[in-house]
Amino acid sequence: MKLFDKSIRTSSLSALAFALTAATLTACGEKSAESIADNAPAAVAEKPGAIATLELSNPSDFPRLDEAVYLSFYELGLKQGFASPIAVWNQAQQLPVQAIDKDADGEKDGILFTVDVAVDETVTLRIAEADAAGDAAAKRTQAEISRKVGGEWKEREYLGGSFENVSTLEVPKEHTDHSWYIRYEGPGIESDLVGYRVYLDWRNGFDIFGKSTLAPVLQNVGQDGFDSYHEPSDWGMDILKVGSAVGVGGYGFWDGEKVIRVSDVQDWRAEITENGDLYSAFKIDYLGWKPVEGVQTDLSAQLSMHAGSRLVEVNAKTSEELDNMIAGIVNHPGTELIVGDMDITGHAYTYIGTYGAQSLDGANLGMAVLAKRKAIDEVTRDEHNQVAILKPADKEIQYYFVAAWANEVESRHGPITSKAQFETYLQQEAEKLTMPLRQRLTTAASLAETQQPLTADVALAWSKRLADSELQRKTLDYAFGGFDHIRKRPSYFEYTTGMVMQAYDELNQVAPEARYADAVQKVMGSFVNEDGSINGYEQSKYNIDSIRSGTMLLRMYERNHDESYKKAVDTLFEQLEHHPRTSAGAFWHKKIYPHQVWLDGVYMGIPFLAQYEQLMHEEPNVDEVLAEFKVVRDKLRDPQTGLYYHAWDEKREQVWADKETGLSGYHWGRGMGWLAMALVDVLDYIPKENTEQRQYLLDMIAEIAPVIEKYQDPATGTWWQIMDKPGERGNYLESSASTMYTYFFAKALNQGYLPEGKYLATAKKAYQGLLDEFVQVHADGSITITDMCQVAGLGFGRDGSYKYYMSEPIYDDDPKGTAPFITSGVEMYKLLKSKS
Repeated sequence: MKLFDKSIRTSSLSALAFALTAATLTACGEKSAESIADNAPAAVAEKPGAIATLELSNPSDFPRLDEAVYLSFYELGLKQGFASPIAVWNQAQQLPVQAIDKDADGEKDGILFTVDVAVDETVTLRIAEADAAGDAAAKRTQAEISRKVGGEWKEREYLGGSFENVSTLEVPKEHTDHSWYIRYEGPGIESDLVGYRVYLDWRNGFDIFGKSTLAPVLQNVGQDGFDSYHEPSDWGMDILKVGSAVGVGGYGFWDGEKVIRVSDVQDWRAEITENGDLYSAFKIDYLGWKPVEGVQTDLSAQLSMHAGSRLVEVNAKTSEELDNMIAGIVNHPGTELIVGDMDITGHAYTYIGTYGAQSLDGANLGMAVLAKRKAIDEVTRDEHNQVAILKPADKEIQYYFVAAWANEVESRHGPITSKAQFETYLQQEAEKLTMPLRQRLTTAASLAETQQPLTADVALAWSKRLADSELQRKTLDYAFGGFDHIRKRPSYFEYTTGMVMQAYDELNQVAPEARYADAVQKVMGSFVNEDGSINGYEQSKYNIDSIRSGTMLLRMYERNHDESYKKAVDTLFEQLEHHPRTSAGAFWHKKIYPHQVWLDGVYMGIPFLAQYEQLMHEEPNVDEVLAEFKVVRDKLRDPQTGLYYHAWDEKREQVWADKETGLSGYHWGRGMGWLAMALVDVLDYIPKENTEQRQYLLDMIAEIAPVIEKYQDPATGTWWQIMDKPGERGNYLESSASTMYTYFFAKALNQGYLPEGKYLATAKKAYQGLLDEFVQVHADGSITITDMCQVAGLGFGRDGSYKYYMSEPIYDDDPKGTAPFITSGVEMYKLLKSKS
């Protein structure tokens, strides 16, 4: 079965529509409409208990077993803290579900369940409200901490008393290692496969409990003292000698020569945030940690596990900026270091690990830390540890650690008994983290609103709704000094900023609102200083992406005639005057990408160049504008299909470049989207009298339009991440490309560049596809645009392979998709209004 089989998609939509109109649902345990009115959004409250359908497809060439799926109430269209139980059905089978507090803020924020998905399989799940949580599920995870009560402190030891399980623990000042106060010396966490504990004292070591049973065991560990769990028992045993190291996956600080553990701490506090059948988590707060002399910070770390997995996710955040945080593994003699592929995209996961007879019972044991490549600054070691030095993002590090014991309980997940098996396991776990199951979620809340007849006012309303949603979420944070919440870095002068602000400006022209104009001024104005310098801009990088925001600055200068804006755009034009080029005259994508032309760059630089020439020069250099399009068409177009390749390396030196043609290997959807938008935008600034140059661009539009239409998905009206491989394993319908093509068709029709009789239906189908596939309606009335490839580039670990394009993260509400969604709605508004 191909990924996202169209018949499945059609049948699941039909099934959801039927569920929304049926008087009752026959599935066991589902509620009627009346009982859900208090929690469901208004659009769903009058319906039976249907919430959503979810398609999950496997992007890997190996089965995904016990894959954890988390769905927030927000994306399901439900109110925060939704209280009613939720059922998930895989045909007639009701899956165990747990409501969880993923962000550990004290309030349930979504549901988690696990599912098996075979190679090339798509499973369709039905999500509905339930009278109860279903049959009792086996408890497969646990987090706990126990302390003694009824005894007394005598110096550093707690004498007498008995253990009491607690949800929070403020560590007494008297407590240290081997105080006999905390059972097994700290909080513990386990899945059905393995358990771990963290020493809640100056050692801060992470230890492993090997398990001989799938049942929970932590509640019995250490009840009779500290020594018993070092010997084999019915449940398993402590299998790791931590010593002076951080243990398995412990965190700390790198002082340039060695690991500094989280030892010098004023206070410790532990809290069990989840203790469920499928997902458990605990949090440790370290107050007043002093990693080195003169540095002090608080550190808060959450550790979580899900059923059927050996991995623990770690999210650790400091209160102060602190570089050189580490994740490490105890370095035992006789073990072999394993390092995953480091020549990969920064968003992909890789690992460091060890393997050998390093268990306390003499058996083979594998341990590893997995993190995104961009988060790993260096791999090194000291006397006690193998170390990954991590780069915090927004003061936070995120990674996973794992242990695989040769004597662990028999299960369908193992055991793992050799180095080769462990390496294969790590490769697969890294791929699972890099490429989660492909999801297509259709909610009742969204369906109820996106199925209204498409009119001019409807299209405009969707643009306004997203613009307002993004204003509420993050638009103003794009200003200089703000923070980019998607990329987790300070906001600076880049192409996405200009795209979003231009979208608000386009919207404001047809639906004037002070909040839109104010946003444009606040964000774009934050980058331009009185002397015309641009905050966050470095001309010496010769990055063509930096030019894109200049289009909005040109608009603002044209309106306000502020000399500082003129100096700013003159600076950007000066970059283009000196920007390095190929021998045929096309701009390099960046100075660090020599001799390379990317489709992205046509949109980033050429509309600005055309607009600047028209506004600033009495005789615009239109030939200079056309030069880029001519090179791109000559070098990047596939004459057989009419599709364009993502990039071209004139020197044929890059790993992704064909040694004969210099071309990259695939037709990336958003790459052609950049080109399509550039074509219709640049014509706004080519004078009417330049008929020859205009005709060249008009011919390109006429040439590319039927090609884009040909690859439009017939069932949905949208486009695929790799355009000419629909249904291929891992491929998915991608929203940013789809919004760009919708904009291209709508604007080309509005401007008379394409014949209405041939492409009006295409444009309408594309726009309705955006609504059906990618618009997610939330209970608060806001909306989200889903399924956006965050980024796709070439070089520096990005090898241009098919798997590479599948491995980049899929995000919601990335500006590369939100901006063209807003503008495509504006163009559809104009188009449909002219037909009314």
